[in-house]
Amino acid sequence: MKGLENIHKIVVLGLGRSGVGAAVLAQKHGFDVFVSDGGGGGSAFAKALQEKDISYETGGHSMDKILQADLVVKSPGIPDTVEVIKKIHEAGIQIVSEIEFASRFTEETLIAITGSNGKTTVTSFTGHMLREAGLELTVGGNIGESFAAQVAEGSAQYRVLEVSSFQLDGIDTFKPHIAVLLNITPDHLDRYDYKFENYIASKMRIAMNQDENDYLIYNADDPVIVEAIKKRKIKSRLVPFSLERKLDYGCYLEDNNITITLDNNTISMSTDHLTIKGRHNTANAMAASTTAKLLQIRKETIRQSMQSFQGVEHRLENVLKINKVQYINDSKATNVNATYFALESMEQPTVWIVGGVDKGNDYSELYSLVNRKVKAIVCLGTDNSRIVEAFGNCVEQMVETSSMEDAVRVAYKLSEAGDNVLLSPACASFDLFENYEDRGRQFKNAVRGL
Repeated sequence: MKGLENIHKIVVLGLGRSGVGAAVLAQKHGFDVFVSDGGGGGSAFAKALQEKDISYETGGHSMDKILQADLVVKSPGIPDTVEVIKKIHEAGIQIVSEIEFASRFTEETLIAITGSNGKTTVTSFTGHMLREAGLELTVGGNIGESFAAQVAEGSAQYRVLEVSSFQLDGIDTFKPHIAVLLNITPDHLDRYDYKFENYIASKMRIAMNQDENDYLIYNADDPVIVEAIKKRKIKSRLVPFSLERKLDYGCYLEDNNITITLDNNTISMSTDHLTIKGRHNTANAMAASTTAKLLQIRKETIRQSMQSFQGVEHRLENVLKINKVQYINDSKATNVNATYFALESMEQPTVWIVGGVDKGNDYSELYSLVNRKVKAIVCLGTDNSRIVEAFGNCVEQMVETSSMEDAVRVAYKLSEAGDNVLLSPACASFDLFENYEDRGRQFKNAVRGL
């Protein structure tokens, strides 16, 4: 365990996926653990801690307990400006992110992927390629299970991680063997003093601990990344990819062929059979296949993986961006717990499409998330009374609909540039649809028809 020799008491701030994962990992290795959440905390997460007999609190922070910690593991959603963080800093207690904490328990090969857009697809795509090659791996981080939870569950050959700027802000020794930097566009600037350069610096932290034995795969078409690399002393080997120009080293696109040249070894593959469409997905495929090539995966396996990867359908699936509004299909969320994860991941004001066949749902665990993240609710079902009753006081705008076309049309009118429109029903689908897949497909068709 690197850097944990004199650590006995660990406090985890934030009762979410990353917080629960960090707490479970800490307990597994014999640390005295306490979890503190200033909000309501999700009941699913609280239950997970109860099952492990881990002490926790919600609805506020007991500073006397927190300041007894030797180390604090902070949820990425908690900004450094809040009072509890200031007091911990004043007390001289080290604060790290969950990915930093988890990395101290493993010597396994880490592949970390970040970017303002596309990181979920590239993370999933990379995981798909490695699985097709028969490698032992986990895929997680900012998607799916937390890194800490995966480390706690057992060993793996490779850890493929989606990492956000918020997670990277809290690293100290986190060192991926392969780092992937997809793009950097202005995002989350409220967390970075409204200074783009601070956000850029945060993203660039992915490479800060790499050495000459490691690799940084980066988008050579992104001027922000190119300039940021020039300004920094990056020790890892730079591996560019480009849709725009031919490269002697790295990965480029020419005549619908992806060509990868590494250490005088060149492979070329047609994009004609790439199942995820669009120029941005070609770039995503290039990033994933370059990662696979660095790991010595055969060309035939990479090619077959490119043909068989279907994206991440019905699970926080980015459908389209229309008038700077992102439409997201999470139709697979047929219960409150799944929708909790979806709403938790929303980083922009969200118009939420919810409803269907209520299975006796307890919506109370969603209240704090809805209050913070949802600007308007579109009810979609034959009977929306439970939704109206549960959330009527949480948002200013709530509209009832009984068809997907109507729901999407209303969401379009309620949203504005910079928003998300999220279909995450929290209910079964069989009042208006055959199943959740049918519901998701109808959502995508309605969005495309706008």
